[in-house]
Amino acid sequence: MLGLIVEAIILGILTGGVYALMASGLTLVFGVMNIINVGQGALVILGAYLSYFLEQQLHIDLFLGLLLTMPFMFGLGLLIEFFFIRPIKRDRTMFSILVTFGVALIIEGILNIIFSANPVQLSAWYITGSFPVGGFNIFDFHVGSFYLGYIYVFGFLLAVVLLGGLYLLVYRTKFGFALRASMQNRTAAELIGIDVERVSTITFGIGIALAAAGGMAYGATNLFNAGSAYDLISRLLAIIIFGGMGSLSGALIASLGMLVIEDVTTVVWSPSWATTVFFILLVVILLLRPQGLLGKVEVRKQ
Repeated sequence: MLGLIVEAIILGILTGGVYALMASGLTLVFGVMNIINVGQGALVILGAYLSYFLEQQLHIDLFLGLLLTMPFMFGLGLLIEFFFIRPIKRDRTMFSILVTFGVALIIEGILNIIFSANPVQLSAWYITGSFPVGGFNIFDFHVGSFYLGYIYVFGFLLAVVLLGGLYLLVYRTKFGFALRASMQNRTAAELIGIDVERVSTITFGIGIALAAAGGMAYGATNLFNAGSAYDLISRLLAIIIFGGMGSLSGALIASLGMLVIEDVTTVVWSPSWATTVFFILLVVILLLRPQGLLGKVEVRKQ
């Protein structure tokens, strides 16, 4: 049993990194623009299908394909922000939910027309195998050997590289300073000369580009079709709420926690309770800390 629990924890951490990659774009956009992009799940699936098309039709390697899909999705994000998000002038949080849901429906319809509703999965010769892990002792307990798929390791490493790059962008560049200032106080940022509108547009594009990378990693470990976006967005929203809206580090912790809890619950209890246990914990956390784990309390003056 201990070996199965250790395997579940390792697998949860590896897959949690991929979810952190997908959720980072969502929480980044909320932090800067104060909008909830419920179309992020559909955009992740779009990224997965783009990788699938490049791999199946053009025989382009999955990771090399990101050099094409991420810039494409960045540009798509700029267009979505310009035509759908920017025109929203009041109640942006509420109206953004409706607008981005409409965008998600459009994407889903197009994907169903082009690829049909049959589930597919990404593949590559170097990620189809597995390697043995285990055969060691934890205190007086022996952990037996088990096999771990290469794709989980590759997906996690991709997440580490891109999230590391995102950290450097946010905390080590001039644009990152403008982004963080916009997250903290849009009005004050404008007063010191920051073009908040431009920062918002670029941030939205970055969030969608991260969805492309997350989609590739997700599609390599899961069967997916256009309808997979609904399950995905519910998980991503739960992650950013659990971690704290607008908190990148909170999204990372929540992603790892969610997947570890699900995988351990599957082993110890039952697969049918895996997601339920996390959502029960989410409710408890929100009762104790309505702003989430690392979210900031918003003080409103009367």
